[in-house]
Amino acid sequence: MAKRRLRRIDPTQAAKVSGILYGLMGLLFAPIFFLFTLVAPEASGAGALGIGFAIAVPLMYAVIGAIGTFIAAAVYNLVAGWVGGIEVEVEDRDS
Repeated sequence: MAKRRLRRIDPTQAAKVSGILYGLMGLLFAPIFFLFTLVAPEASGAGALGIGFAIAVPLMYAVIGAIGTFIAAAVYNLVAGWVGGIEVEVEDRDS
C-alpha cells in the first residue's frame, strides 16, 4: 500500500460541495419541520411560518454548511502547513 499525504484542500471547492450536501440534507429535514408546524396551535400563527421555514431550512443549512466548511478547510491548510497534513494509505485495485 502506498502512503499519500493530503497537504491542501481548496476551501472554495470544498465549500461548494459541502453547501450542496447540506442543502440536500435540509431538504430531507424541511418536511419534518413543516409537519410539526401543521400540528401547532393555529393561534400561534405557525401555519404561515411553517411554509416559510420549510423553504428557509435547506437554504440555511446550505449557507451555514458552506461557510463552516470554507473556514474548516482554510484552518486545515494552515495546520497542514505546520505539521504536514493527514497521511492516508491507498491501494491500487484491478478493475
